[in-house]
This record gives sequence, structure tokens and C-alpha cells, in this order.
Amino acid sequence: MFDSFDATLLARFQFAFTVSFHIIFPAFSIGLASYLAVLEGLWLWTKDEAYLALFDFWKTIFALAFGMGVVSGIVMSYQFGTNWAVFSDKAGPVIGPLMGYEVLTAFFLEAGFLGVMLFGLNRVGPRLHFLATCMVAFGTLISATWILAVNSWMQTPAGFGLNEQGQYIPTDWWAVIFNPSFPYRLVHMVLAAYLTTAFVVGAVGAYHLQRGDAPRRATKMFSMAMWMAAIVAPVQIFAGDAHGLNTLEHQPVKVMAMEGHYDSHPDGAPLILFGMPNSEAKRVDYAIEIPKLSSLILKHSLDAPLAGLDTVPDELEPPVPIVFWSFRIMVGIGFAMLGMGLWSLWCRWRGTLGENRWLHRAAMLMGPAGFVAVLAGWVTTEVGRQPYTIYGHLLTSQSISPVDAPAVATSLIAFIIVYFLVFGAGTFYILRLMRRLPRDPMPDLQGGPLRSAGITPASAVAIKPGSGHHGA
Repeated sequence: MFDSFDATLLARFQFAFTVSFHIIFPAFSIGLASYLAVLEGLWLWTKDEAYLALFDFWKTIFALAFGMGVVSGIVMSYQFGTNWAVFSDKAGPVIGPLMGYEVLTAFFLEAGFLGVMLFGLNRVGPRLHFLATCMVAFGTLISATWILAVNSWMQTPAGFGLNEQGQYIPTDWWAVIFNPSFPYRLVHMVLAAYLTTAFVVGAVGAYHLQRGDAPRRATKMFSMAMWMAAIVAPVQIFAGDAHGLNTLEHQPVKVMAMEGHYDSHPDGAPLILFGMPNSEAKRVDYAIEIPKLSSLILKHSLDAPLAGLDTVPDELEPPVPIVFWSFRIMVGIGFAMLGMGLWSLWCRWRGTLGENRWLHRAAMLMGPAGFVAVLAGWVTTEVGRQPYTIYGHLLTSQSISPVDAPAVATSLIAFIIVYFLVFGAGTFYILRLMRRLPRDPMPDLQGGPLRSAGITPASAVAIKPGSGHHGA
């Protein structure tokens, strides 16, 4: 049945499917872990129980997202052995240790403090519990650092040599880790995670404001999210621009596909806003463009020449339509986030942040926007690297395991069914938790660690063991 399919294409689609499910959970948990640390820090500083109620509300959601991220990541990693064994053999001396360091540092740090963060407030006291929350947040950032070091090395490989077996051997670990694209991609991804979380939190806060639920807590939630949007969205645009310039330097073919430049432009390239890339005719049909603006953005000169895909052999071109449109989706959502941040500043200045129902509706509509932008950015990065797995060195067609198309297709169908059932159910449950009110944790009637820390029942509350899962 599947003999007519290409095993390499099916394996690529399987990895794309599993990584798309996986990446949305770390993108959420990275930002949410830092948000939890901020909430608990504000509670300890101000003694305002609203912050602890919000912490209790979001930590349950974090636990579910974190768990689904771990499970989906483990499943995804098996494909290195099943579908991409040749790649694993050749690149294993470089990527194996980096992924091992991620487990030894980030995962152990997160796992060691996660239980304390979820259940330990009444056992270890507020300050040690706050330390545990900070360690979990720090662990998520370390995890992102190692994983992006691996992926960035595949994008801009450095610090390696080849042995007699054709394996990539590290010769300079500093150059491997801090490869040319790593700093830009790390900043871009972490900011994307923070924005993703901010718009989820903002959507939940707006939802409860619309319903009139717990207005003080919902207003705090919404206000914090909109501050993040207003501050981080413009920073992300500048970080994305710097990342784009770095990509132009090290992966110019990817930028050609992103811009839709089939032809070279010796006296200034236009910025194509929209159009239909036609890879057969080597042009963008129905293009809406601004003359010379692409040269101004990429080379800071209206007349700067830009090379096109006509300088690249056809077999080394990435799939232009996918890269072209995924890039525009990512950028479009980024500017929509900037617009939301500016709108919220206007409403904040007028004192209507908590009452502007149109702003709240827009925030609810933008709730999933961060996930879409992350996925679009990931598609741009990974599809734009094609036809290579290690850019400029190892072709994707040379990286596949000796597997038959029917075997890959069968496992792909199994993944699709299981993933939609398991992670669909998990996502549905998270959405149900978000619809519930941020409830009061149980008051500390017995004294204990909160009283010893100078926090009294009148000004704060403590969580009894197991009470963190009110929504369950």
C-alpha cells in the first residue's frame, strides 16, 4: 500500500509531526516556570495572597504541560535510532554529549526540585520553596540552552573534524556549543517562549474578566501578561532581525527562500509582502512588493545587491512555498503581538485596562498565537535548512536509516492516532483547568513555616499537602 511513498519523506514528516507536538509544551513550560517564580517572589515581597492564589492556579497547569513535554520528547528521541540511524552514527560524537549534558544538568535539576515546588510549601517553608521554584525555572532555561546548542550546530556547524569512518568529531567544544547561530537562536527562542506564555496567561485573565470572575486576581493576571507583551514583543522583533542577518551570513539560501527571491537583484531587492511562490516557473505569482526594501532591511542599503535562488542548483533549494509562508505567519503574529502590547499601554494610560471588553476579546483571540508563531518559526528554520541535516555537509537523503516506506508509514499512522488521543486529552484537560477560578489555598491555621517566616494567616495562606490540585 505504501510502496509508492518515499521513506525519507515519510521519516521527515514523522519527525516534523512529533516535534510539532513536543515543541509547544516546552515553549509553554519555559515561560510558565519563570512566571511562577515571579508570582511567588511577589507573594513573598508583598504578602498579597492574590499572587499565591495565582501561583497555585498556574502550577497545576505547569505540571501537566511539563509532563506532556517530557513524554513527547522521549518518544521523539527514539526516532534518531529508528529512522535516522546514519545521522546518529555520523553526528553522534557531537550531538550525543550535548544531549547527555541536557539530561545531566537541566532534567536532573528540574526533576529534583519539581516535587518540592508542587507539594513542598508547607514542608520546607516559603523561602526554600521559592528557591525550588527558581531552580525549576532555571532548569527549563538550561534545557533550552543545550537543545538549541544541538540544533544550532546542525544549522551552522563549527568546531569539528572528520575521522576515518566519516564521523563528525568535536575538535573545539567551545566552538561547537557557541556556534555562529547559537546566541541569536537562544535569545529568539526564549523570548518566544515568554511571549507564548504571556498571551496564554493574558487570554485566561481576559476570559475571567469577561465573566466577572475574581476580578482582582484576573486583573493582576491580565495586567502582568500585557506588560510582558508590551516590553518583550518589540525586543523580540529586534532579536528576530538580528537573527535574520546572522542567517543571511551563514545560510543565505534559507533567506532567499524566506524572501521569495528566485532571481538575483544586483541593484536592490524588493520586499515581497505576499504572493504565491511558483517553484516550477521560478517566480512569485501575484506578488505584492515594496521596491528595494528587502535590501534596506538585510543590507541597510536600498541599492545593495542580493543573490537569488538562480545562483543555487535546483537540488540544493529548500521547498520555497513552505518557507515563504511559514516565515510570513511568524512575522505577522509578531507584529500582532506588538499591536496588542501597544493597545494595552494605551488602555493602561487611560485606566481602562480591566474594563475594555474589546481588548479582552482580542487577548482571548490571541491566546494560541504564540504556539502558532513558534511552530511557524520552527518550520522556517528546519525546512529552510533542507536538503541538509547538517547544513552544507550532510544531506538528508544520506542520513536516513535503511528502512522501508511501509514500516515508516505504519509507525507514522500509529503516532498520529496515539498523539491526538493522549495529548489531545491532556490539552483538553488543561483548557478545563484554565476555565476554573483561581481559588483560595487553604489557610495556615497551625502556624508552621509561614508564621516562622513572618507571614501571618491574615496576610497570606499556605498550601496543605496535595491541595495544589484544586482543579483536579
